[in-house]
Amino acid sequence: MPSQAGSGAGESAPSGFSPRERAVIAAAAISMLIVQMDWFALNLTIPVIARDFGTSSTDLQWLVSGYMLALGALMIAGGRFADLHGRRRVIVTGLAGFAAVSVVCGAAQNTPWLVTARVVQGTAAALIFPVAVALVSAHFRDSRQGRAVSTVLAFSAVGTALGPFVGGAFAEHVSWRAVFLINVPLCLIAIALLLRFVPETRDTRASRGIDIPGILTVAGGLVCVMLATDRGGSWGWTSAGVLGLLGAGVALLALFVAVERRAREPLLDLSLFRDARFDVVTVAGSLSNVVYALVAVLSALYLQEARGLSPLLSGVVFLALSAGSASASYRAGHLAQRWPAERLMAAGMVTSGAALLVLTWVTPLGWYAVVFAVLGVGVGLGWALTNVATQSYVPEGRSGAASGLVLTALVLMAAVGVDVSASVLEAVSGSAATAAADGPAIEAVLRGTAGLAFLGALLLLTVLRGGRTGAAAARTGTGAARP
Repeated sequence: MPSQAGSGAGESAPSGFSPRERAVIAAAAISMLIVQMDWFALNLTIPVIARDFGTSSTDLQWLVSGYMLALGALMIAGGRFADLHGRRRVIVTGLAGFAAVSVVCGAAQNTPWLVTARVVQGTAAALIFPVAVALVSAHFRDSRQGRAVSTVLAFSAVGTALGPFVGGAFAEHVSWRAVFLINVPLCLIAIALLLRFVPETRDTRASRGIDIPGILTVAGGLVCVMLATDRGGSWGWTSAGVLGLLGAGVALLALFVAVERRAREPLLDLSLFRDARFDVVTVAGSLSNVVYALVAVLSALYLQEARGLSPLLSGVVFLALSAGSASASYRAGHLAQRWPAERLMAAGMVTSGAALLVLTWVTPLGWYAVVFAVLGVGVGLGWALTNVATQSYVPEGRSGAASGLVLTALVLMAAVGVDVSASVLEAVSGSAATAAADGPAIEAVLRGTAGLAFLGALLLLTVLRGGRTGAAAARTGTGAARP
């Protein structure tokens, strides 16, 4: 139980929100908007940063994948720190760190400097992203909780929609550095609201354990695997360095599994993977998020480098993708009340795969934007409904652990996907220096990405077929009902 209740959070509270309660919601909403807007704004600035630093755009993929790796590996730990030490304290620390590192990013003079700062920024985001919703949920304990959480998530969608436009506009008319610096005043506003209006809450029943060995082994294993795929093209895929990194990565990930099985307070509840249906839906949702991440990164390169669009015009085109995704994410919960979440996810992945194939052949910019919007709807459904679908396969008392595991899988798989796609693009193009401007090579990689969407839909169909078989068996008394 939280140490303090939010103001007006009793069961007799009115249906509306008081000014103080609106400030609580605004603090969490702005925090979510900052993280989302920053990620989607950066994609449009990568070609500009590459020209400024005199490097290839594909070499800058670590600005995306390194950030996502840090966020994914530390997200659950961030949530546990918040439960133990206070949600307000942790999210304020995350926002302060995010603002400080944004200044460091804006002052970067070379690629290693900027990539390192982005990884640290992802660590700060891990103290914001999983805590914002938990903070609002702890504050509102009555029937208004759903509305408050929905408002926070809606602002997350607004950040998704605004990000490309903000990134393109700042990169073209101000500087790519301003894309980072805009985070500072937003973080300060959120911090002021949190300190002024949000009481401290923590979970007094939570154990004090933090799975440090689990954090170190999973992060180290993923970094080794991603470094191996990143360096494979230049070092040689059979070189001692690449093979050594791959071996170390596999060994560390295997050690992570062993550590989690023996840990008193594991980072991830691996026993959830004993249900094959949970596994399949998690993999399918992760594939959908990989598609989203690859489209966001590769299309930003394609529009600017291959088609010659300005950052601002590219940002305008990107509004179609992010608006489609945001609207689908917002409506997903309502749709899931009428149809099975797995069926909606499968439909979304088929839609995104088909739209992605069309995207690689369409030429007029207006039609490109239309197809982009349809693609956004497909990937938005996949992202939003993964957690809904997996929740139906876990016991009620383990829903929180399942949600954290699924969100971690979504982010980490996307990070690995972005890293691998850069190496594949360079291999298809035949030149690391010109790969980002090689339109046919980018289109070829995107067509392969469409295959991931179709694969995810196929996996989901097996779950639906298994569900129908199980239901038939239950009616005849030969099988167990779906949990």
